[in-house]
Amino acid sequence: MILSPRRPLIRPFYGDDPPAGAPNVAGRPPRGYPRSTPSLGGRRVLIVSMDAFVPCGSCKKILFTQEFEQALRVCPHCGFHHRLSASQRILATFDPNSFEELDKGVKSDNALEFPDYQAKIESARSKTGQTESVLNGRAKIDGVALCVSLSDFSFMGGSMGAAAGEKITLTLERAAERNEPALVFCASGGARMQEGLLSLMQMAKTTAAVERLRRSRNPFLTVFTDPTMAGVLASYASLADVILAEPGALVGFAGARVSKQAGVSKVPDDFQTAEFCLRSGMIDKIVPRKNLRNTLSLLLQLLGGAHGR
Repeated sequence: MILSPRRPLIRPFYGDDPPAGAPNVAGRPPRGYPRSTPSLGGRRVLIVSMDAFVPCGSCKKILFTQEFEQALRVCPHCGFHHRLSASQRILATFDPNSFEELDKGVKSDNALEFPDYQAKIESARSKTGQTESVLNGRAKIDGVALCVSLSDFSFMGGSMGAAAGEKITLTLERAAERNEPALVFCASGGARMQEGLLSLMQMAKTTAAVERLRRSRNPFLTVFTDPTMAGVLASYASLADVILAEPGALVGFAGARVSKQAGVSKVPDDFQTAEFCLRSGMIDKIVPRKNLRNTLSLLLQLLGGAHGR
């Protein structure tokens, strides 16, 4: 296998030419689409875009992008769970076309006039296509209606500022008002430092919203994905009725380096992972991504979700 100057991957190909209806055969193929061409001393070769392959973030093996995406971005060799965006999480979890986005107008602003903060917000919005690190909505899992919030780590590390905290609060309050379960996918590095106390107060605000939901006697579920850290872990995320986690997710309040600086002489090899938290009783179950939808469906039925509302 050789690398051409245009960076496609080239390997011998002995089949026929692409079918007549194949798109853009003469030019550069679409993302991940192979084409054959006679070259390299008369040999027939298959030219494949570099986008057709992706390395595993853990074992470093090369994976076919299409198969990788079909496996919900889980490595088939080592089982490493790569991060999902909020939109990818929606497709993997909820009934088709059941998700309805809400609270889109809730956005962060630079109330403290922190240098370069507004530019970072705009960059994150352009990169992710989202207005904030948390995406709110209503959806269904096997016909059970629920109120949901999904954190996206690609938006400023999933950090919780005033807008993100408000969105989590709105989801919890909406679930209480509608007598529906609440589900939150957590993926955050913690509080958004550029917002100072406005960010830190979201811990108390979301915790109070959890208590209001609890009084309404509606289920509250959280899923710890990689990473779930700091202020998010220390507030609403750890107060759910059922806490699930994806395998290998980073879960903790402060990083291992901070713990060592605080005088902890030795930490376990799997310190601050979902597996460590399961042994310590912090979470209820570790669920592989391929089984997560079915597990959530069973829990919602067991806890009495709102069908068809």
